[in-house]
Amino acid sequence: MKRITKRLLATAMVSTAILAGAASAQADVKIGFLGGFTGPIESMLPPIFEAAKLAVKDVNDQGGILDGQKLEIISGDSTCADATAASNAADRMVNSEKVTALVGPLCSGETIAAANNAAIPGGVLLISPAATSPALTTLDDKDLVFRTTSSDAYSGEVLAKILKDKGTDNIAITYVNNDYGKGFADALEASFKTLGGTVSAKEAHEDGKADYRAEVGSLAASGADTLVVLAYVDGSGSTIIRQALEGGDFSKFAGGDGMVSDALVKNVGEGKVDGMVATRIGNSVSPGTEVYAKIAKDAGLDPNANFGAQSYDAAFMIALAIQKLGKDSREGLSAALREVSSAPGEVILPGEWEKAKKLIAEGKDINYEGAAGSHEFDKNGDVPGNVIEMVVDGKGFKEAAAK
Repeated sequence: MKRITKRLLATAMVSTAILAGAASAQADVKIGFLGGFTGPIESMLPPIFEAAKLAVKDVNDQGGILDGQKLEIISGDSTCADATAASNAADRMVNSEKVTALVGPLCSGETIAAANNAAIPGGVLLISPAATSPALTTLDDKDLVFRTTSSDAYSGEVLAKILKDKGTDNIAITYVNNDYGKGFADALEASFKTLGGTVSAKEAHEDGKADYRAEVGSLAASGADTLVVLAYVDGSGSTIIRQALEGGDFSKFAGGDGMVSDALVKNVGEGKVDGMVATRIGNSVSPGTEVYAKIAKDAGLDPNANFGAQSYDAAFMIALAIQKLGKDSREGLSAALREVSSAPGEVILPGEWEKAKKLIAEGKDINYEGAAGSHEFDKNGDVPGNVIEMVVDGKGFKEAAAK
């Protein structure tokens, strides 16, 4: 009896080990999404997250990743404004959830914090769809930090030209006191002066205050006729514009991508900021953008949502890189990302997961041409700039008419 019992026990242990190994081999591949679900961009966040989830759905609906595993995306609130919260959320993703890669964060300061404190030490690839600060370009990131959006160094140049083309010669700049605000403000100031304009005042402000009347009064005293607000619509941005209007300090405004949300009109009042101009990161006109527009509409998403296309591309390229690498591993993933996103190779468009898997299995090179355009990453993980002009017309922002 003892011999039979031992034999049965040994057989059971072997069977359990085999089953455990099989379960492990078929475990979901997990990636993370970090974004400001609360904080100064929370009204902008839902379509960005939904776009990333759409990319994951496209992968799973077409046979899954690697050997048929499901791609799973889990989310964390990095708040946009709190670097400590962003670091903690990233640490949970990297060290507790054991994600293979990260989409996000979205704001520049939180992206830098999450990268330095969790992603880079953990060897985790991070692709931000929306962090625009020039500071990311020079980050010592071990080739782990990428972005699918262009730098504010370029956005500042574009906004300066838009203002000058509209006959604006004298501006005051107020910017949120973080990497995003400072980088954008410095680029705008330099470009506007190069074009012959005057920057009468440029002052930082802290996000999250209830009263900015003193700051607005100081800016108005400079004599500038247009106030450029480089902040977040659900944070200081709306409050500053509302109080500037209430005090009669400014009637003309401009802004950056952090202000491009219909929530601005809801927060300030319909008709009060009509004609306000701003820049936002645009999508290149390419076969990929046309394909994504249909995919997004079919899923009930706005294909032109701010940073939505960039978020889809970040998630889809992570999946392509994992498939190219051939295993669920952090090591070597950034090199695989560069391979699947760059020429030469057969072009893969948004949603073409099954085609990409087949080509990769055949040992062929692929080149993803995305929802937001081409992503030929440079040595710093940056992509070429594409910035478009937006204007408030009625109840919200609309793309300015082509000239």
